[in-house]
Amino acid sequence: MIRRAGEMLQEFRENMRGGSGKVEILHVFQHHELGGNARLCAKITLQPGCSIGFHTHDQEEEIYYIMRGSGLVNDDGKEAVVKAGDAVLTGDGRGHSIANTGEEPLEIMAIILLW
Repeated sequence: MIRRAGEMLQEFRENMRGGSGKVEILHVFQHHELGGNARLCAKITLQPGCSIGFHTHDQEEEIYYIMRGSGLVNDDGKEAVVKAGDAVLTGDGRGHSIANTGEEPLEIMAIILLW
């Protein structure tokens, strides 16, 4: 299946998971199109000052691949600066949050896999 850029579902969420600002989610493929154990395949964009609040992943794991920009991740209680090219893996009941602390949009490829 080929998905053209103009065919992807775009969604906006205010204060996602208790975070601040508006988060843009571009669903590369939607849940019902994904086989296997995937439930999310999306590009997430956080404008400067925006964040996704802390949340846990039980019976699943989430991968963040930082494509552009920089930000601050809370990786189950440990804070770290992330930038383009870095990746974060959270699962097994652990939690995370991410905030755009930079001056340009923070673009993340996010994939959630169920166990």
